[in-house]
Amino acid sequence: MPRTRAAGAHGGFTRAVGPDPTRAADGGEQTGLAEPAGDETRTTEHGSTQWDPAAAPDTGELLDRIEIGHRIDDFDLLTGLGSGAFARVFLARQRSLQRLVAVKISADHGTEPQTLAQLDHDYIVRVFDQRLMTGIRTESGRRLRLLYMQFLPGGTLLGALRWVRATPAAERSGQLLLDAVDAAMEEKGEIRPTDSSVRAELAELSWPETVAWLGSRVAEALEYADGHGVLHRDVKPANILLTAEAVPKLADFNISFSRNLDDASPVAYFGGSLSYMSPEQLEACHPGDSRSAADLDTRADIFSLGVVLWELLTGAKPFDDSTAGPGDHGDRTTLEAMLDRRRGGVEAAALERVPPDCPAALRRVLLSCLAPDRDKRWSSGGVLAKQLEMCLDQRARDLVDPPPDSWRRRLRGWRIVIITLAIGIPNTLASLYNIGHNEALIVSRLTEDAQRTFTLVTTTVNGLFFPLGLVLITYLGRRVITVPHGLKRGRVFDPETLRAARADVLLLGERASSVVFTLWVLAGITFPISLRLATGEIPARGMLHFLISLVVCGAIAVAYPYFIVTFFLVRCIYPMFLRHGDISADDAVWLHRLGRRCTSYLAVAASVPLLAVAGVTFLPATDIPHVIVAVRVLCVGGIAAFVVVYWMFRELEADLSALERVVDPGRSIRAAQDRDAETET
Repeated sequence: MPRTRAAGAHGGFTRAVGPDPTRAADGGEQTGLAEPAGDETRTTEHGSTQWDPAAAPDTGELLDRIEIGHRIDDFDLLTGLGSGAFARVFLARQRSLQRLVAVKISADHGTEPQTLAQLDHDYIVRVFDQRLMTGIRTESGRRLRLLYMQFLPGGTLLGALRWVRATPAAERSGQLLLDAVDAAMEEKGEIRPTDSSVRAELAELSWPETVAWLGSRVAEALEYADGHGVLHRDVKPANILLTAEAVPKLADFNISFSRNLDDASPVAYFGGSLSYMSPEQLEACHPGDSRSAADLDTRADIFSLGVVLWELLTGAKPFDDSTAGPGDHGDRTTLEAMLDRRRGGVEAAALERVPPDCPAALRRVLLSCLAPDRDKRWSSGGVLAKQLEMCLDQRARDLVDPPPDSWRRRLRGWRIVIITLAIGIPNTLASLYNIGHNEALIVSRLTEDAQRTFTLVTTTVNGLFFPLGLVLITYLGRRVITVPHGLKRGRVFDPETLRAARADVLLLGERASSVVFTLWVLAGITFPISLRLATGEIPARGMLHFLISLVVCGAIAVAYPYFIVTFFLVRCIYPMFLRHGDISADDAVWLHRLGRRCTSYLAVAASVPLLAVAGVTFLPATDIPHVIVAVRVLCVGGIAAFVVVYWMFRELEADLSALERVVDPGRSIRAAQDRDAETET
């Protein structure tokens, strides 16, 4: 049997994923062999033979003398799943419960069972229990330990990687992963599941999307482990197992470190596979470096996962570590060469192997995982999982990482100009309509002194309100201006600043509209009152005309700037922040509320031509000819503008939905389930 590592072939080193916690049976002192009844070498009712280490041929170490067909404790060993320097893993039948399990047999060394006892997650291999065989000891005097766990028939990512390398890049897809899983199951005599929604989903994915799908789940497992004080420290394809539905589950915590175990040390059992190690982990292995294993954190595991995903994506590792053999623990020269390659970043040759259909978002996410400086990597597995989930959503990933020639990317640098024009042009048009309407129905009928007073009041009010509005909107949108500019230049902001900037981006459209509407209301009150006090010539009918024009102009000044500003910010600016992680569930709430507000503003935009027509009905028949042309132009323009606004509304709906799926997938799933329930009822 080949000497890969025990966990490599099945996941002999695992973590808990289900409701059953890992625990030591009978306080960890249960004997390993069942009490013999008569002949100890008899064949059991399952056709297995009770294993007697004393009677076994002395052909090597104790572990090597365990063979398929033996029965150890409660387990009939059916076939080998893998072996390594420290353990052997077998597919076994647990006699008492009549179920198939994977049994890892090793010396009682390390804290893997205690580590696994803390972990219960969907993407971590579930460990059922352990048995300590006090009556049998290895050559070093240690007891044998049986760790039995969930049996996963789909093989490992290492097996899938062999399929990847044997398949041309253009022919890889999610179906390739399923084919690899099916081949592994066939070797074990397992039957492929039918009517699986997960397999159906995978079959439709491209290969880069499949890599992101796998990676997001392993990243969730790392996030969960880190939340329980556990670092894996040996993430590699052989330690990621696959279910019959190709769902990945992280395994092999034999060299992990748990902060929650009193007697655990970061340097105890420290190791790992060199070619998947982060720079800081290699430094901890280097005899001449001051860094120690205690300095490592979850970002080292994120780097290792990045190497795994890059290898799956391209068929080759991102760094040429051919000098590090599979069993090489690394001498000084090897470690220094590997460190130099990682400190230099991913080379051009590795970048050229990225498939043409790889989304820019996935490439960016993986390069962040592989950053030499761990401060520039994703801060946690949870952040990485969200980034990889975003890569599965075509609309969301195109928003976050638009093509290089996209108008969305080009317009980001023009945000001040665009926002200014988006607010200024509709307000200018509304002002022109208001001036024309009031000139025809009110001002032209005033005395010359009253007209001069009106001109003075108009100039004064506009001279005050326009600069005031500009100052207020600039203040409210200050972070919309400064933070994206800083991010583009590589500046690092604290999470609270980024959070405030994201909120400002999503709220600026409404804030700007509120400022503008408030100023229109103040102007609508100021004009007639000032004229009334100055001349006493404004009749009640004139006050009504002012009010009508105010309502129409207010609708124009509110609805159109809101949609233009919000459309631009949601499509071009807000996605910039998703590239930097640390997105909270609050963002999903903001996005959801923004979508609801858009519906209200759409109604306002639709009302513009209706308000104009309704306003005419309040005019005397003799006054209608004076404004009919302006009203017609307003109605036609309002209808055309509404068509554009409605298109923006529909695009915003889709964009907001995609962004909400990224920032809080759970909320989106619950919303979809609620909609399905409402449909059924």
